[in-house]
Amino acid sequence: MTQAEHGPGEAQARTLAMARAGELAGQWRLDAGASRVEFGVPHFWHAITVRGWFEQLEGEATVGPDGTVSGQLVIGAASLTTKNKQRDKHLRSADFFDADNHAQVVVTVQQAALADDGHLTAEGTLEAAGTTEPVTFTAEIVEASADAVTLRASVTIDRSRFGMTWSPMKIAAMEATGTVTARFTREPAAG
Repeated sequence: MTQAEHGPGEAQARTLAMARAGELAGQWRLDAGASRVEFGVPHFWHAITVRGWFEQLEGEATVGPDGTVSGQLVIGAASLTTKNKQRDKHLRSADFFDADNHAQVVVTVQQAALADDGHLTAEGTLEAAGTTEPVTFTAEIVEASADAVTLRASVTIDRSRFGMTWSPMKIAAMEATGTVTARFTREPAAG
């Protein structure tokens, strides 16, 4: 039997129980050192995938007493790397992230809630290169305790919606996949 046939995994079940009990309510801060934002774009007519990641991350989340979540992940656009200096310079240019004029890529979660299967379903916006578009995704709960929660989510984005249309001879696909592994730790209660 697969995990899905057994219901939510251990971390999801624990998180669901804590959320229902109101134990997760409060302010949470992204642990940037334990988090990662990666991207991949099929290239050479889908023969290879160019992969990279962002090195500067910060974020926060608020969990309400009813288990609803809102938050924001802020990514330094100029911190992207694919381990190819020339390509990285091009990705930071106005053809793509336009990092000189738009220093941040921002994911804003306006509302999210734990589903009965223990996954977090979220709605919000993605802002990149001066354009903001709606985004929805489902996050898997990888780890959960009273003081730390790690989420993983992937979303496929049409990069042309953000003005990132560079692709001579359609060598690079318009679809980019972003994968976020985000570890949040509880902020101490104000007192």
